[in-house]
Amino acid sequence: MWSRSRWWPATLAGQFLVLQLTVLLVVVAVASMVSVQQSDADFRDTRGADLRAEAESMANIPAVRRAFIRDEVVERRVSLTSYTQQARTRVQASGVYLTDPDGVVLVSSDFAGRERSIDLSASTVQRLRTWTGDVDDFGTPSIAAQVPIINRAGDLVGIAMVAEEYPTWSERARGVLPDLLTFAGLGLALGVAGSFLLSRLIRRRTRGLEPAAIAALADQREALLHSIREGVVAVSVDGAITVASDSARELIGLDGDVEGQHVDDLHLDPAVRDLLADDAEIRDHVVVLGERVLVVNRNPVVERGRRVASVTTLRDRTELLALQSELSARESITNTLRAQTHEFHNQLHTISGLVQLGEYDEVSRLVGTLSRRRREISDAVTAHVEDPAVAALLIAKTSLAAERGVDLVMAAGCDLPRLDPEASTDVGTVLGNLVDNAVDASVFVGGTSVEVDLRLDGDVVRLAVSDTGPGVPPELVGQIFRRGWSTKASTAEGRGVGLALVQVVCERRGGAVTVHPGADGAGAVFEARLPGAGAGVEVG
Repeated sequence: MWSRSRWWPATLAGQFLVLQLTVLLVVVAVASMVSVQQSDADFRDTRGADLRAEAESMANIPAVRRAFIRDEVVERRVSLTSYTQQARTRVQASGVYLTDPDGVVLVSSDFAGRERSIDLSASTVQRLRTWTGDVDDFGTPSIAAQVPIINRAGDLVGIAMVAEEYPTWSERARGVLPDLLTFAGLGLALGVAGSFLLSRLIRRRTRGLEPAAIAALADQREALLHSIREGVVAVSVDGAITVASDSARELIGLDGDVEGQHVDDLHLDPAVRDLLADDAEIRDHVVVLGERVLVVNRNPVVERGRRVASVTTLRDRTELLALQSELSARESITNTLRAQTHEFHNQLHTISGLVQLGEYDEVSRLVGTLSRRRREISDAVTAHVEDPAVAALLIAKTSLAAERGVDLVMAAGCDLPRLDPEASTDVGTVLGNLVDNAVDASVFVGGTSVEVDLRLDGDVVRLAVSDTGPGVPPELVGQIFRRGWSTKASTAEGRGVGLALVQVVCERRGGAVTVHPGADGAGAVFEARLPGAGAGVEVG
């Protein structure tokens, strides 16, 4: 037995050429069979009509009808035989028969088959209907026409059959061979030329890579795809998943073999399903999925102006969000301390000047005034907020806002008990960013106040921050929480993060943040819900 290396080409172009030639040879063989079968069908249709006409003519010869009606067929067999022989000669049939109603041959053109029965297995002639079809003509496959001979009373008295045997395979092949050879030769020539050109085209498209090199690239692609930490999901234009990396399966909860399945048929979180099914471009979209915070990017794949797929990448930013939240809190405290340092420097300079002037009574009054103001701010906050971290944040933000000419006040009925540490951190992150945003908005239009309302409803912390700024236009409500969006100068570092961080923190805890105009239509009110705050912690 030949080894593959001896008869199978090593190059992709050669393999494709051999395959094409094999297909062409099979097509030629099938076409040959179809041609022979078509010649059979043509023979059956053409010869069947001629045989039927001759059989009808035979059945309607007056001498034949009288012989069968008077039951004188045997006595007149010699004269009737001449009629059958003449019919056989006219249509070049292989046999002409006159039988009784049961199909027993009484007269035949070549004296064959007398006293034997013709094939009536599929015929309708005994039901007084002319029939044409295939019969067994005493051992020879033939096509035959059978016509009933009927007396004046409408009874069947005999049958006239004209049969012709099918030509042999060699005879049929000789009939179609010239055309078949022409077709086969032309088809093979065109096939060889087309296969050669197509193989050259494939070689160019594959940059000259052979099957082994292509397989190696595919293996490397799979290894790379399933080893990267970012999740990658490719979705075809009809919504079927074509590629899903191991990281993507873990991040969005895909189990089993999902390639080829439609996105709508998978058990996915609705937010993730909508992202995968859509085809618009996405940049750094944040999705909260259970305990995970995912950053999603999606790029449509366009070929020749037509979208053919989309590729979605998923990055787990849960730990980064926690660090960003903590950094945001630290940055807020740093800014507040910087503002207080500036304020304290001015006050210390004033005290130093008074001491140098010997105005000790003025120094005492100034220190008392400053102490009273600090105490008033602290008392105003701690009267409503028991959680020390949140209270400290509000005290610092009050001083920072005051330096910018904005009063930070607590709403009537504001009441927040001590929270568990994790909830306190998240409330501080949300509150700090919303207060900073409200102060900036108020300063932008010369506003003078920001109001904060904090409440614990069951295990849900509800907070609201109202400002006297320009408000949020309705058409921008869906954009202000998008990462990177800001009304401030785009060159400023870190813009467009605060409100996006607020939304992510709220959604991670199963809550939400909304914005609506103030009571009199001026300014904006940001309301946030943070479930899962837990019961307050008693201090011993």
